[in-house]
Formats: sequence, C-alpha cells, structure tokens
Amino acid sequence: MSALETVATVSVALTTLLGVVVASLALRGYRRNDSPVMRGLGVGIVAIAVVPPVVVELLAPLLSLPDAQALLWATLSHAVGLLAIYRTFDH
Repeated sequence: MSALETVATVSVALTTLLGVVVASLALRGYRRNDSPVMRGLGVGIVAIAVVPPVVVELLAPLLSLPDAQALLWATLSHAVGLLAIYRTFDH
C-alpha cells in the first residue's frame, strides 16, 4: 500500500468515525428531547458520512459490486441524507 493509499484510508476511517460521533450526539438529543429535528439531523449525517464509505470500502468489495454500482448507492445515500436534513428546516 502506497503512502497516498494509506492517507486516503485513514481519512475515510476518520471521517466515518466522526460521522458516527456527530450522529450519535444528534440521536441522543432526539431521545432526550423527543425532537424530530434532531432525529432527522442524525439520520442525515449517517446517510451522508457513514453509509457511503461503508458501501464503497466494505460492501462493494465483499459483494463484488462494480464501481459504478457502488458509486450509485453512495450517491443515493448522499441524496437521502440531504433530504433528511432539508426536512429538518421545516420545523
């Protein structure tokens, strides 16, 4: 593994971990205050920061998905996450 690949892997892992931390804080706020806004924010963060790397880095190789399919699922997850966060603005 080259230095660039190592940096990329570490960056993806740290971004995913940070997404989990931020989403867990939002979901904890949802449970504490019964706030649909915090639930939507937590779901959106998971869909944007956690699901795409899991799909691209773990599921795609495991299921032998072509790059285009992995990218499609990651992009759809981004769209779902943005929609969830967008819906929180109505409250």
